[in-house]
Amino acid sequence: MKWNWGKSLVVGMLAFMSFIMYFVITMSTDKKYKHDLVTEEYYAKEMAYQTEIDAETNTYNLKERIENRKTQEGWLITFPKELETSKIKGRVFLYRPSNQKLDFDLPIVLSGSNLLVPDNKMVGGRWNITIEFKYNEENYLYKKSIIY
Repeated sequence: MKWNWGKSLVVGMLAFMSFIMYFVITMSTDKKYKHDLVTEEYYAKEMAYQTEIDAETNTYNLKERIENRKTQEGWLITFPKELETSKIKGRVFLYRPSNQKLDFDLPIVLSGSNLLVPDNKMVGGRWNITIEFKYNEENYLYKKSIIY
């Protein structure tokens, strides 16, 4: 049997396709390569979407915006001065798209009009921050993607 460039090309293509298939199967079945890109309660969250839209609209209608920035101590969230801090009740949820194990939430406990998420709770990279709070029986929702 004679070996020519056509047969070499076919064998090379088959070897490459085999490598790609091995890579795809390994990445999609091995637990150590698991990437959580959506929440587990996706459909339940979708049902409450109009409530979220209304709460986000309430947040948008505030005279001042919720500000946040990185500091030496962690991530600092500043609530608008127009809100009386003793009446704010809610939670802050930090979601890490690449690793569900790093997700956490904190109750809103303000110092002045500031809330500090400690540096030791956050790892460098992308986070989605969600602040849900109630003020004077109105629901408010703030969402933002941040890079820590």
